[in-house]
Amino acid sequence: MLQTITAPVSWHRMDRAIEKVKDRLLRSAAALRGAGVPYAVVGGNAVAAWVSRVDEAAVRNTRDVDLLLRRSDLAAAKAALETAGFHYRQVARPGKAGSMDIFLDGPDAKVRDAIHLLWANERVQADSLEPSPDVTAAEDAGDFQLISLPALVCMKLSSYRDKDRMHLRDLIDVGLVDNSLGAALPPALAARLHWLLENPE
Repeated sequence: MLQTITAPVSWHRMDRAIEKVKDRLLRSAAALRGAGVPYAVVGGNAVAAWVSRVDEAAVRNTRDVDLLLRRSDLAAAKAALETAGFHYRQVARPGKAGSMDIFLDGPDAKVRDAIHLLWANERVQADSLEPSPDVTAAEDAGDFQLISLPALVCMKLSSYRDKDRMHLRDLIDVGLVDNSLGAALPPALAARLHWLLENPE
């Protein structure tokens, strides 16, 4: 049996893990805003932000900070984020071809302690059905630019991994997403949404 060394259970450690993600998001958002680099918060934090607007008890924590950028803004983003203590890297995708563009939270940080970049108007994965939206599909959420709900749903339906389906079910569960959204989606994405609505479990 695999033996993994574990630390004692600690509410402090659990709280700190959540706070580190929040700090990473807010620092990166402030740096990009200050440099005038257009971006949007996407992924699990975007789902949590939308869900919290309806029912904070339904919010699911995430370790990831995913930011949508235009590839043409990478140099400006590097300069802005490096001033905030982040370090740019390209790392291999586990089990997939190609690499990921990330910003580590410090020179000795783990890949888990990173910002993941997604490129606007490009497919996240080779098998994604649709390209990501542009960064203009976002709204000012106060501390950061938040991807719009329709754009977020499209991204999740397009990637459609286990965690994407989980996030979509969270949005459905609090009443943010129903069949009315399907009319504005490409047919393949609408079919995926319909299946999730018909199969909530």
